[in-house]
Amino acid sequence: MAKYSFDELRQIIKTLRSENGCPWDKEQTHESLKPCMMEEAAEVAASIRIYKETGDDTNLCEELGDVLLQVFLHSQIAEEENRFTIDDVIDGISEKMIRRHPHVFGDTNVKNSLQVIERWEDIKKKEKEKQTWLTSPLRDIPIELPALTRTQKVLKKADEVYHISQDLKETIDNIRQKLDELEVQNIQGDESDARRIGGLLLDCVNLAKLSKIHSEEALVDNLEQLISSIEGKN
Repeated sequence: MAKYSFDELRQIIKTLRSENGCPWDKEQTHESLKPCMMEEAAEVAASIRIYKETGDDTNLCEELGDVLLQVFLHSQIAEEENRFTIDDVIDGISEKMIRRHPHVFGDTNVKNSLQVIERWEDIKKKEKEKQTWLTSPLRDIPIELPALTRTQKVLKKADEVYHISQDLKETIDNIRQKLDELEVQNIQGDESDARRIGGLLLDCVNLAKLSKIHSEEALVDNLEQLISSIEGKN
């Protein structure tokens, strides 16, 4: 059975955006599609979990297609505005992969994956020096990331760039102190309580960072266990 090609998909998207195309597709902008991309990325992550649990990769294949659709839609919108095309997207990522893998495409030598990551970060840092829209290393971390993931990345970057970090004991002491404050105070759900609870969450994420645990995944795993426990009792 013949399969659709890259160029055919490109034409399908172009047709959907054309004068006689789909009303919904024609109305979309980069901004309106942003939630779609975020949702599709989450669904890819879910499909990876499903594949791990069941060994069935059907959903993974489908969800990757949905992400690819978003890439084509954004590229088509940009092409209509005479800014860039899907060819530019492919060319850009190809150049980046070659540039960031000098140990594969050049004459640089590395001993292990740790050195690969270090070289990658060095090259990335030099690239970002040319990106005038970035105001600081910490602001470089997208606010669109899930809160726990973004917090952990900010804390990690603050340690790397500004050498601002607490040790494990300090972090645990801070957690105890905030818990004591919440226990002593009558919780009213006001601004001060929100500040204390926010600080507690921040310390918990820092504890995960120091323990080399991904806070987002740890919370998701425990939430799934909770759901299973609740469902098992009902």
